[in-house]
Amino acid sequence: MQISARYKAVEELVAKIFEDKWPADSILNAYFRERRFIGAKDRRFISEEVWNIIRNRRRLEFDAKSKDIRKIMLVYLRDGNWEEIFSGGQYGMAFLSDEEQNWLQNLEDVPYPPDVEAECPLWIYDKIGNITLLKSLNTAASADFRVNGTTRDKVLLQMHNEGYQVENTSFSPLGLRSGSRINLNNCMAFHDGFIEPQDEASQLAAILTDALPQHKIIDYCCGAGGKSLAIADLLKNQGKIEAHDIDFSRMDALNDRMHRLRITNVVKISSEQVDKNYDRFIIDAPCSGSGIWRRSPDAKFRLTPKRLTELTKIQHDILDIAADRVKIGGRIIYITCSVLAEENHAQIEAFLKRHNNFEVLNIRDIWSQKIGDFYPFDNDKFLQFSPLATDTDGFFFTALQRKS
Repeated sequence: MQISARYKAVEELVAKIFEDKWPADSILNAYFRERRFIGAKDRRFISEEVWNIIRNRRRLEFDAKSKDIRKIMLVYLRDGNWEEIFSGGQYGMAFLSDEEQNWLQNLEDVPYPPDVEAECPLWIYDKIGNITLLKSLNTAASADFRVNGTTRDKVLLQMHNEGYQVENTSFSPLGLRSGSRINLNNCMAFHDGFIEPQDEASQLAAILTDALPQHKIIDYCCGAGGKSLAIADLLKNQGKIEAHDIDFSRMDALNDRMHRLRITNVVKISSEQVDKNYDRFIIDAPCSGSGIWRRSPDAKFRLTPKRLTELTKIQHDILDIAADRVKIGGRIIYITCSVLAEENHAQIEAFLKRHNNFEVLNIRDIWSQKIGDFYPFDNDKFLQFSPLATDTDGFFFTALQRKS
């Protein structure tokens, strides 16, 4: 593809993504699926440019003083070769008009307001108020993997022999990290079931559930089942983990993943099969996803105050369900991939007011037993992972134990 045609594709994709109706990765996948004639190098170029525009959306709109896609593209490409990029034709970027050229040449550099600098909608910036954290959530994430069914040293050696530059994660004893993306279709360690994509914070959350084979365990909002699979491997296929999601179809891929990872102790259950007297009631709660904006920076623009209110109500209700189904001495494990207080600390504080028969456990003690002595947090009860604190996605973790 000529450079003009590449940017025409970028323009079409950005226009669709900036409607804020569907996830960007879904739009990109559909676009390329319908255009199989686009080569691998062109796909990579188009994808990288689209993600770069998404990560700079607020600044581009601010500079353009417009949400018009054409103006946004003009601002983005103002330092490029105009003659080459805006070459016209059926498949290329439309020619620059004299008016557009004049407009581009007279753009003024104006200091960005904090929310624009943070690449964040204003209402979210006002809620979080930490520009450094928000900027860190707008950077590209590393590729993290959980070692499965063997030792980390063996997998590290295998991946190095395959030519992959990976290293041990800083905190998780199960994790490997690559600074660049890995095509898992070509990775034998993946096909052999020795690694599974999973952010380091999510790995640590699975370890900190402190689940044992004799425990009655449910992963209540399991989605695709990542934590169920991690806990299953930690238990060495002993005991049983019930995997549940209110949308049963979200677990469709779980059987194939279990087969590849040689996991045999996870059982999918429906809502009608959820029992009582659980030792571990794990809630990976539906949430804003604000902690994983590094991986899906477009999601922040689809989040609305109304949707956030709906999510906090769902979290409230799921916690109450768990309170009735945990045995004395059992634990509710509450996890979000969020950095918003109302989904995390505030949600738990409200729960404890409603349920005084629960107490928050000291996570530092569990961390020491399961992970090691170095504890990267200043709070013993509420763990807030983030790119700044732990060089991971933004995860919240706490454990609530039912008292007698």
